[in-house]
Amino acid sequence: MKIRRNVRAVLLDGDRLVFLRRGWPGGPFYYETVGGGVEPDDADLGAALRREVMEEIGATIGPVTEFLTVTDPGERVTVVQHYFLADVLNMDLGRRNGPEMHDPDIGNFSPIRVALEASAVAALDLQPTELTDYLRDHVSSWRARQDATPSNDPYLNDPYL
Repeated sequence: MKIRRNVRAVLLDGDRLVFLRRGWPGGPFYYETVGGGVEPDDADLGAALRREVMEEIGATIGPVTEFLTVTDPGERVTVVQHYFLADVLNMDLGRRNGPEMHDPDIGNFSPIRVALEASAVAALDLQPTELTDYLRDHVSSWRARQDATPSNDPYLNDPYL
């Protein structure tokens, strides 16, 4: 049986999480994590993830930590989804360069930021349920981590703003 590996990113951007909003003109939209298939040229899963994040949202990310693996056995192909947590270092939508950018059959997609709160994540109805469950159980600890990390942005630390 053939195995296809995908890498998916749950991205922390300050006190927000970054996901993709996907859809087709005139049709419904849905939310998903940034990521895609591992290609033969990728040195490892981390390299594949960094490539996908740059292609889809034009971002560079810090160190990655795999937190969940979900296997979906199919009749012909077993899909293994590797989920990682990473911080966004910078994002510039002008750097997006994936094949999705030029294929109208894939639909449109754009990054969105949501509050680093369980209720905000639950409202997105992310799939698979294992991911939703994990995020619900861990988002508060990520929030505590973000709250404890001082920002280098002087405007975010200014008590008068």
